[in-house]
Amino acid sequence: MKRPRIAVFLSLFLLTLSFAGPAAAQAPLEPAQLPARTAFYVIWRGMPAGDIRKTNSLFALWDDPGLSATRAAMAQNLFDSSKQKDSPRDAKTPPFTAADWDEYAPLFDNSYVLGFLTNPKKNPATPSAAGTKPPEWNGVFFVYDRSGKETLLAKALLRMRASQKEPPEMSQTTIAGLPAVKFTSKTGSTYWVEKGKYLVSGGERSVMEEILARLDGKSAGGSLSESAAYQEAQPLLSRGALEIFLRIPDLKEFAADIPAQQGFKVQPMLDALRLDAIHSIYGQVSFEGTKTRLQGAILGDASAGTLFDIFSDGAPTPAALAFASPDTVYLNTTRVSFTGIYATIKRAMRSVFPQGQQGNADVIDTIAQTRLGMPVTDALALLTGEFASIQSSPVMDMDKQVYFLGIRNKQDTLKLIRTLFSAQISSERAEGDTTFLKVSLGGSQTTAGVAQFNFYHVAVTPDTILGAHKLDTLHQILARRAQNTAPGFASLPQFQAARAQFPQNIDGLNYCDFKKIDWPGLKDHWIHEMKKATTAKALTGQKPASALSTPVPAWLEQIDPQVFARHLHSAFAASWKDAQGFHFEEWLD
Repeated sequence: MKRPRIAVFLSLFLLTLSFAGPAAAQAPLEPAQLPARTAFYVIWRGMPAGDIRKTNSLFALWDDPGLSATRAAMAQNLFDSSKQKDSPRDAKTPPFTAADWDEYAPLFDNSYVLGFLTNPKKNPATPSAAGTKPPEWNGVFFVYDRSGKETLLAKALLRMRASQKEPPEMSQTTIAGLPAVKFTSKTGSTYWVEKGKYLVSGGERSVMEEILARLDGKSAGGSLSESAAYQEAQPLLSRGALEIFLRIPDLKEFAADIPAQQGFKVQPMLDALRLDAIHSIYGQVSFEGTKTRLQGAILGDASAGTLFDIFSDGAPTPAALAFASPDTVYLNTTRVSFTGIYATIKRAMRSVFPQGQQGNADVIDTIAQTRLGMPVTDALALLTGEFASIQSSPVMDMDKQVYFLGIRNKQDTLKLIRTLFSAQISSERAEGDTTFLKVSLGGSQTTAGVAQFNFYHVAVTPDTILGAHKLDTLHQILARRAQNTAPGFASLPQFQAARAQFPQNIDGLNYCDFKKIDWPGLKDHWIHEMKKATTAKALTGQKPASALSTPVPAWLEQIDPQVFARHLHSAFAASWKDAQGFHFEEWLD
């Protein structure tokens, strides 16, 4: 998947996928039409008809004239060949401009599919002859519906070829009875074929032949829809505008490709990690009225003893919600299983040692216990596994950001903190049931003292560790929790309505109320912080003073921040584990 033409198409696709709507058009190849050996695909079902660009919030934001500078900057970052001025050919190629973007963006109105086929001739049981390296397999394929875009597509392809340092050699050939063009470069070959309304590209002749046959409705060799991994994911797929699927290959084949190094074999470690429990990864984007829906999952066998142990079983209400107020702008909380992570690491370590010597893996426990003053399992048991960040500043001031870590035993947790950070703790004092610590982040002491940003403030309560850049921020959030007079964040109707869409137990939760953001203030604050950081680096010799002349991107200074206020309202996401695997879903309005 290293071929430049495919990479450019994929980059463009990723740039625009978030700004498209539900598609009425059929993809060139749907999953049921793809070969059984498809390991990966991205399907884009095309731009929608109707007024979705006016009703969907994300569409309306993207089309707003106030965002034109940003759109141009994103496109230029992808295509501006002037970044490689050392190449005479690159110097002759003009940069990609906003006008170019407006010209080529309609290419994404049409549907396409990008995928990868595994090598059918690969036999891991038969290693290559000594001193020889098998040819690199390039199973990438790309099928684009060029209806109405023939001239524009040809122009875009010519421009991409012209921008390359060393244009590939072109030659004529025939594939499946159709005239084809073969492009050969130092990195390999790519074929292009026009078949009716489709443009088909691939890195292997056999891949091209199979994909062209599929476009004719021929399905010899089976379909991806017949594979167990796809059948497991299929009930969760809802034909979104965008659909992504990755089938995890047989790890025994993967291990067979890796030669043993000094007696170390990969297969035992893979068996210990139970990576075979992961069957596939999928994602999709769909649009429902004003809202945009993103879904994804890691699917497989989520029973105990597998890699899914790193995820927790979740909880109905994250503990961090107790510290969020109705004024909270942004909240992100995640729960993991530290004991599951540690058990997984121990299994992998044991597999490294020969039979009968697995006990050597316990050496890590002895070393850690000496450093921690308690067994690793006891130290991990002090943590609930939940960590979060809470922001109540309308301009997203990092000095107002609070970080949260759930604990179970305050006294033992304090003992552990003192052991680990004794050299960094500059002060400690108790206020009621809360202990405040001032921790150095590593700044050097001088005659003038230590700069304030080299310190971090920590508050340890009976069930929580809170951290912030400013001590006042910790006092404020603790005071709000202690008062407990106003309705909490979790009681807000908009929060309850969003939370009701997800399972009872969740591992993660993300909420942002865009209406509470002071967008002009955020822009000013962001620019101020960027200039301050640039000045600090210049003064310490990390950057030349000339960097101060252009510390902020031009598009940021030019953008009208009210464009976001006009279209964005809220975002709510959650993640959870069940018997099928680990899931993620987000709604953006």
